[in-house]
Amino acid sequence: MIEIRGVFKSFGDNQVLRGVDLTINKGETAVIIGRSGCGKSVLLKLIMGLLKPDQGKILVNGDDVTSLSDSQLNKLRQKFGMLFQASALFDSMTVDENVGLGLREHTRLKEEQVSQKVKEKLKMVGLSGVEEKKPAQLSGGMKKRVGLARAIAMDPEYVLFDEPTTGLDPIMADVINELIKNLRNTLTITSIAVTHDIVSAYKIADRIAMLYEGKIIFVGTPEEVKNADHPVVRQFIEGSSQGPIPAL
Repeated sequence: MIEIRGVFKSFGDNQVLRGVDLTINKGETAVIIGRSGCGKSVLLKLIMGLLKPDQGKILVNGDDVTSLSDSQLNKLRQKFGMLFQASALFDSMTVDENVGLGLREHTRLKEEQVSQKVKEKLKMVGLSGVEEKKPAQLSGGMKKRVGLARAIAMDPEYVLFDEPTTGLDPIMADVINELIKNLRNTLTITSIAVTHDIVSAYKIADRIAMLYEGKIIFVGTPEEVKNADHPVVRQFIEGSSQGPIPAL
């Protein structure tokens, strides 16, 4: 499991996280919702040790990420896969090179073994025969799926999703949501997604946590979130301009 305990994080005078507490159970998909700029992506970077909290602990299977050495962190990160908001594919590389990057850098697999794994992962996300294409030749939805194939290429224990449906039309967003659900069941991974897309959150989550003003203010199943009477949660899920959340 992943445990976030009393985590604070500031950037200069901007206090982004103000005591976040959250537990993600093994094998579940946890979705963190909240407005743009509320610190959701910062939380993902803290979990992977890309940033260090000003205060608090982040435990991954009992290991405190904040106290690991660089070599220990690098070893831990190999247990993680990540789908970035804008896919973050390397424009100069082919699909095969993008998806197989981690395998080529961090394993001793032979080239034919890497290529086979790349084909397998691409097939899992509904893409075949695109290995030699460059990102510029792909649609937005295809780029997301290539990014997802790369995220699972090394058979990670944990997959992090940063706004997985941003920039996609509703149909392609639903395709990505279905892939996330299917991959969780097929690969038995623990997933954390951050999003402000409440439709996506309802579809993929086992539990949803809302981040507001630097803290987790509500945690529950999708059904519990739909029926929540918390005024901030209600305003957010209804997309209303009226309520305690100010229009910035």
